[in-house]
Amino acid sequence: MSLFIVSMDTTVVNVALPSIGQAFGAPISALQWTIDAYIVVLASFLLLSGSTADRIGRRRTFQTGLVLFGCGSLLCSVAPSVGWLIAFRMIQAFGGSMLNPVAMSIITNVFTEPRDRARAIGVWGGVSGLGIGLGPLVGGVLVELVGWRSIFWVNVPIVIVAVVAAGAFVPESRSPRPRRIDPVGQLAMVALLASCVYAVIEAPHAGWLSAQTLSLFALAAAALAVLLIYEPRRTDPLIELRFFCSVPFCGAVLIAICSFASFAGFLFLNTLYLQMVRGLSPMAAGLCTLPLGLMVLLWSPISGRVVGTRGPRPSLLLAGAMICLAALMAVRIDAGTALVYVLVCYIAFGIGQGVVNAPITNTTVSGMPRSHAGVAAAVATASRQIGTSLGVAIVGSILNSHISGSLADGFVLASRPALFLIAGLGLAVAGVGAVTTTGWARRSTARVAHLFGEDESATTLGGDLGDTGVRTGRIEVDTAGHNRR
Repeated sequence: MSLFIVSMDTTVVNVALPSIGQAFGAPISALQWTIDAYIVVLASFLLLSGSTADRIGRRRTFQTGLVLFGCGSLLCSVAPSVGWLIAFRMIQAFGGSMLNPVAMSIITNVFTEPRDRARAIGVWGGVSGLGIGLGPLVGGVLVELVGWRSIFWVNVPIVIVAVVAAGAFVPESRSPRPRRIDPVGQLAMVALLASCVYAVIEAPHAGWLSAQTLSLFALAAAALAVLLIYEPRRTDPLIELRFFCSVPFCGAVLIAICSFASFAGFLFLNTLYLQMVRGLSPMAAGLCTLPLGLMVLLWSPISGRVVGTRGPRPSLLLAGAMICLAALMAVRIDAGTALVYVLVCYIAFGIGQGVVNAPITNTTVSGMPRSHAGVAAAVATASRQIGTSLGVAIVGSILNSHISGSLADGFVLASRPALFLIAGLGLAVAGVGAVTTTGWARRSTARVAHLFGEDESATTLGGDLGDTGVRTGRIEVDTAGHNRR
């Protein structure tokens, strides 16, 4: 339920932006921040939410996030101006930061068998396809029949049911050793993510070499330096830099950024194409993107089963190939292209995006102590949000720099460089996936497990460690994915 409302939220709001602008007389920049403020806050506080859940309780943090998200949705529905709407979207995002990484941490601690966990993650990730697919359709229907404020009402009953269900069915769990708060690390992390995302979002307008952009990147670099110097000296750091000694972990972060940058950029381009070039209504455009979301829904659990039995390599190679293929197919699309061809292109991209989620999440938590599962999962979710922000900002910048005349007339030619970039990101997913699933890479994960000592059980996923039988903590994984002492 939490993943569904968070996944659906962005696409629902995108459909409603023209109506919001008309209602408030808002400029385009204000409408852009209706989306971007949510992304900046969400990306900035994911790690705080993950570590807080490990410390004070995952179910408690999860339920708090649901309540905040629901309250933010209600406030958005009664916003008197676009400025207040942006502020209320930030409340939504702060609650949303407590949902996905904490939910993943709950799954990691409830499903202790590697195959069961991989399949559970696959089913959980498949819900994102449902949210993505239904978002434009639900948004189009509500905006046309009820009004834009109704898009925020739909979150409230889901939140109420989820809060009650979490209290009834989700066991409370936390780290066996409480961790102290790390205010310096948290401030540095917020400064790093917020300044970097803000710089990338605003650079197409302010200029990549403007004083604002360079100052923000300098702030991000300073915050990164603080993390690299300060965090290793703490007994209880906000984020364990030892995670990044694992080649598969680093690869999963890079793949998350590349795949979600391509996904966000692809959706951004095709939303404009369907409505501006083909002249479809929001409801009709939502129906056209439905096959993409359905493919994510269908292939995510399949990928979870494959990861649990054969490891992440097949899913990552297929994901990269399908993302690249879909982008190259989209290069040939123009105003007169048959709709069937367009839908096949969306199906191909949906398959690629569907199979990439399970290996990213599994690899992120594989070999890491269960007491750090919340932070490890939050890193993966933060990587997705950073990728989403980069995808929209960079693709939008490319589109603006190549377009001539009206958007409807020049869109097809202007979008092609961006589509070639998306195809390159697909190749990067496949290439990084191939490198980080080798025996050499898997051995680096085993070394990371030893860095945490023998007193903490490692989170193991048979498919992620392959058939090398490497030892993680006190658990060894055999070729069938079963645990043995």
